[in-house]
Amino acid sequence: MVEIHSDTHPDATTLADLFAESRRVAAGLAGLGVGPGDIVAVQVPNWRACFTAHAAIWLRGAVVLPIVPIYGPAEVAYIAGQSGARAIILARRIRSRDTADTLAAVAGLPGLAQRIVVGEPLPGTVPYTELTCGAMGLDPVEANPDDCCLIVYTSGTTARPKGVRHTHAGLLGEIRAMDEMRSTTPGRSVLSLFPSGHIAGTLGILRTLCQPGATYVMDTWDPETAARLVDKHAIAASAGAPIHLGGILDVAERENLDLSSLAEFVTGAAGVAGALIRRADRFGVGAFRCYGSSEHPTVSSGRPDDPLDKRADTDGRICPGTEVRIVDDAGRDVAPGEEGEILTRGVELFRGYTDDAHTRAAMTDGWFRTGDVGRLDADGYLTITDRKKDIIVRGGENISSKEVEDVLAAHPAVAEAAAVGAPDETYGERVCAFVILNDGHSFGIEDAAKHFAQHGLARQKTPERIVVVDEFPRTASGKVQKHVLRAQLTGSSD
Repeated sequence: MVEIHSDTHPDATTLADLFAESRRVAAGLAGLGVGPGDIVAVQVPNWRACFTAHAAIWLRGAVVLPIVPIYGPAEVAYIAGQSGARAIILARRIRSRDTADTLAAVAGLPGLAQRIVVGEPLPGTVPYTELTCGAMGLDPVEANPDDCCLIVYTSGTTARPKGVRHTHAGLLGEIRAMDEMRSTTPGRSVLSLFPSGHIAGTLGILRTLCQPGATYVMDTWDPETAARLVDKHAIAASAGAPIHLGGILDVAERENLDLSSLAEFVTGAAGVAGALIRRADRFGVGAFRCYGSSEHPTVSSGRPDDPLDKRADTDGRICPGTEVRIVDDAGRDVAPGEEGEILTRGVELFRGYTDDAHTRAAMTDGWFRTGDVGRLDADGYLTITDRKKDIIVRGGENISSKEVEDVLAAHPAVAEAAAVGAPDETYGERVCAFVILNDGHSFGIEDAAKHFAQHGLARQKTPERIVVVDEFPRTASGKVQKHVLRAQLTGSSD
């Protein structure tokens, strides 16, 4: 059973019904010219159409390209164009936003032959209902386990996001590893919180399609709904960013709800405070931390039966099928307990970026250089301590600092900009911009909001704090010392 909680698209269905509908959509895609190996972009919230679109694309032997719902026209057009997508499935409205401008932005992309709309169609688009209402289903296309079946775009240190390619074998390897790691109980109930477009959201869709049990899906984050669902249905497992777990606990405390059924809550992203895990424990929630990325979905994870200090203060043990090295700047392995860059490899590791140059830069002799810094303790638990990569992680969403800086630099008032993550109890980090202004100009939050909206970027990338400075701290080579800027935000002296 799958129950979707949405103000606009509430639904309750079975996996059998989803599969039957997915076969009809697959036949419809075939009629539109989508074949094995073609890339189909999907920007649809966690509605029924999102589930059936993913399944139908895979049944057709094609490649799913999920796009985060918050992305605006510029971001969607870049991703669809850079990936070479043949078709896009797009929700006509996402929350209060009309996506007509996004449909217009992708209309002239070379190779994009079809624009399919969930909701009211526009001229030149195909209604998704035409695909779901077809009379015949389509048998699955036989695929090679090593075929690419998923591309997700992740924000890194470059201004443009990078396309991360995964195979059937890699994604199924991730699911098997998690089942082995956490001794998953068959048929348990699950609350799905991650939005589509993220690797975590896509894996949540895949788990729902592959595993028995009831899944309760939310298309937008609402802590009241999430906490009440856990209490009402005695939900056993969930996963989310710290903002999700903290919000559920806040509501449960305020409304005296019972969360004790929640035996497993996996949380990751930046700034997972040990105090949050300990607070969850007092509610009877078996919360623990994990570590992964779009390139390597789950490198390490805790378990609900781990000691509380390990669940709260480390990112868990290395997952089955994954290997980790901790190396110094010269690439030499460091001793247990010492910090270094984290290198990974394993069955679920991505098979390269859409740009081969990015792949070559990220790999060394089969090992993926994560750009994250951490240490392994004597018991084999991994703890992430820092980032080499210049990104901001807001509510589980990776934001490229360089992308923010490039947009800021296009404003006539800004001479130079440096974006960093400002610590935040709710989101982990928020976007903070240090700016040097041109003479006679001013620049504030309202200016930034208007400017970023004009560039068609997601609202979450807009700076929420502006700090005007006369100069930046720099290295001898002129590089901005962002650790000094971050220290100014926290009042620390390092």
